[in-house]
Amino acid sequence: MTLLPPTPGRPGRTVRFSDLAALRCAPALVAAALLAACSSTPLPPWPTQTPAGSSPRPARVVPAPLGGPQASQEAEAGAVTVTPIPPGSGPAEAAATPLVAGAAALEARFPAPAVRYDTPGLADGRRAFTTNAELEQWLRHWAANRSGSTRMQVLDIGRSQRGTPLLALVATRARGTDVAALEDSGRPTVLLIGQQHGDEPASAEALLIVARELAPGGLLEPMLEAINVIVVPRANPDGSEAGQHLLANGVDLDRDHLLLATPEAQALARLVRNYRPIAVVDAHEHAVAGPLLERHGVLPRADLMIGHATTPNLPEFMVKAAREWYEAPMARALDTAGLRQEPYHAFPTGQPTAQRLSTGSTEAADARNVNGLKNAVSLMITSRGADLDRMHLQRRVHAHVTALSSALRSTVERAADLEAVRSYEARDTASQACRGELVVRARGTALQRELLAIDPQTGLDRPLHLQWDSTQELEPVTRRARPCGYWLSAGAAAAIERLRLLGVQMLRVAEPGAVLADSYEQVGAGAGAQMQLSLRRGLVDVPEGSYYVPLSQPLANLVVAALEPDTDGSYLSHRLIGHLSDALRVMGHPSLVFEEMD
Repeated sequence: MTLLPPTPGRPGRTVRFSDLAALRCAPALVAAALLAACSSTPLPPWPTQTPAGSSPRPARVVPAPLGGPQASQEAEAGAVTVTPIPPGSGPAEAAATPLVAGAAALEARFPAPAVRYDTPGLADGRRAFTTNAELEQWLRHWAANRSGSTRMQVLDIGRSQRGTPLLALVATRARGTDVAALEDSGRPTVLLIGQQHGDEPASAEALLIVARELAPGGLLEPMLEAINVIVVPRANPDGSEAGQHLLANGVDLDRDHLLLATPEAQALARLVRNYRPIAVVDAHEHAVAGPLLERHGVLPRADLMIGHATTPNLPEFMVKAAREWYEAPMARALDTAGLRQEPYHAFPTGQPTAQRLSTGSTEAADARNVNGLKNAVSLMITSRGADLDRMHLQRRVHAHVTALSSALRSTVERAADLEAVRSYEARDTASQACRGELVVRARGTALQRELLAIDPQTGLDRPLHLQWDSTQELEPVTRRARPCGYWLSAGAAAAIERLRLLGVQMLRVAEPGAVLADSYEQVGAGAGAQMQLSLRRGLVDVPEGSYYVPLSQPLANLVVAALEPDTDGSYLSHRLIGHLSDALRVMGHPSLVFEEMD
């Protein structure tokens, strides 16, 4: 089999949203931008607010049974109960961070919400958060609650390093819950991920609430008329059990979505590859007593920060959709709920003396950036409170539930628009092979901005004027001509395996041949992103059994992030590719004989 060249006639990069809108909107609306809704679906409000002056409305208390020899007959019969877990008998408990002198003033800034959420970990009398066993029982209980056309299925997507099941819940009105059924439904799929970091429990508790409300009779169930939803409440069960940030082997899961060195990251990659979600929301928490307090003596004021993907070569219209279709409505929903929100920002990790805030990493390593390179709307939301133990827990969960349900609602309202934009971006990305330039490395734009924070002594706002690296507008540092694809030696099998997990298409060379290619040569010292390279073009013989990774495919920009040797996430610098000579940039359509890979 020979490789066909990219599709000719690529639309120009000046195509506007209004041009895309004409493909599907009524003639009277052709002039409206695609980012203006052609229609919307009425949905029930979520969560229901309690009138001012009344007591909080208790949510339906239907947590999972704890199981074990002391389970009641009522629980065994299927009526779900919760038993308080005394301190010390559940997962490791973190000590609450002291809020220094102005604790009372700070409490007034973060009152409890007008709704009360209930999961096993939020039950009265609890000290421990929802355990891994309770989480599984909760998901299986609601998956078994069948009614009408709604189908729910618990997927065992893998095992953690300590053998705990990694679980996802599929909620749909398709004919089944398998990949083919969801694909045939014509409805886009949304993936919600929680607790990649084990010491960020509010995200998992909130996703258990979302899972329940997607079940028959739940407030979010009507959304399944238009979308499918997959919920992964806890991506790091080992870290949750130990009360630690990282995975059992000390790896940060959220930095492993390109390398896929851990079974937890591989499980999430397979899930995304198979179900192809059009939107991915990754829920986190951040510390209150963090760098702002250490460096400037103030505390963060936002209940939730929101950020989209910020790495080079992202599909520009999907990023625009993330900003206008998701982030803006999410901010309005949080404001309406009385919750403060801000665009995501943080001090760069690994730089303890850094004084510049960043709006996100440019590295293709975290879930937000990798899923953005997969042509999905990719968001990270992070609530305040990773170091608060159970303090303000209901409010933290409320912030997540409000934001997550807003993301689901946005997908319902923009389902057809999203499919049109993703289809365009997939074709456009594939058609760029052999053309123009790509960005290997980029940095944020330097800005000066005011940040409102909280004075811990008084509880009042205090403005800070700080320098920012805005990664929402990237400045290219290194550019190169975009190749037609990459050749990899047979010795790069580890890289091939990871690329296939990510969903990348590739071919195996069936007969020896030659390709016009640029080979890499290192100039001077340096490694990884600091590596200095020169390129040398020539006709190169390639043997049978080696591989070709074409860029004439929708995931081309993900391939670039992995295979250019001097990107931040380079497979070469992380030793998935042994030597510079094991990779070539193929600069002309190869005249080779290929065989498809299983």
